[in-house]
Amino acid sequence: MNIIKLDAIHSTNDYLKSLVQKQFVENLTVITAEHQFNGRGQMGSQWLVEQGKNLTFSVLVKDLLLDINAIFHLNVAVAVSIIETLSILKIDNLAIKWPNDILAGNKKVGGILIENMIRNGGEIFSIVGIGINVNQQDFNHLPQAGSLLTVTGVEFDKTKLMLELLHNLGRNISSVMNENTTLIWNKYHQYLYKKNIPMAFETLDGQKVMGIIQGVNNFGKLVVLLADDTIKHYNIKEIKMLY
Repeated sequence: MNIIKLDAIHSTNDYLKSLVQKQFVENLTVITAEHQFNGRGQMGSQWLVEQGKNLTFSVLVKDLLLDINAIFHLNVAVAVSIIETLSILKIDNLAIKWPNDILAGNKKVGGILIENMIRNGGEIFSIVGIGINVNQQDFNHLPQAGSLLTVTGVEFDKTKLMLELLHNLGRNISSVMNENTTLIWNKYHQYLYKKNIPMAFETLDGQKVMGIIQGVNNFGKLVVLLADDTIKHYNIKEIKMLY
């Protein structure tokens, strides 16, 4: 596994994407930076981190997804890999908030952004961006954010954390390649935030609805049982949890 360490960069995802377009890049190449000026989260949100305190890196995954419809298997593999890693560190109350937020004690401590590129001939390259708040203490105006330090009171070694996470990611990616995804999907649903608990949602048109999360389907849609006993499947932008 090739790991390229940078001091500061606008975005590790953008850097790796540019590198792939210019030259051959080995599968599972990692770009990590002490500071990102323009880190991004889901739906274009900005991922703001304190320099030197957190873990931000991107991984190139290729030769994995042969079908565009199987993309969410990779999301599941990445989320489960983070959960497994944090579990080893004895982080309590871990959860995966659909689709790609990592929570500890109801605080967002990590996030995932996967960008896929379809090359000539249909080959799919995935840039897996991972951000974990490790030793940051101050989250001004972000009441839902936290770090491993704020939820445990303990500082962590970022390098050891990344290496353990990459080990777990490599193992789970192998499971996806071998079409052995049942175990990681089961673990994803085991840690799915608010699964089987009644809660409020807001739909795309601003309507408030009550529902119970049943799970996530293979295409990454949230499966919700609504108050009228109908089951609906929602894409990422179609519904928001109110919590």
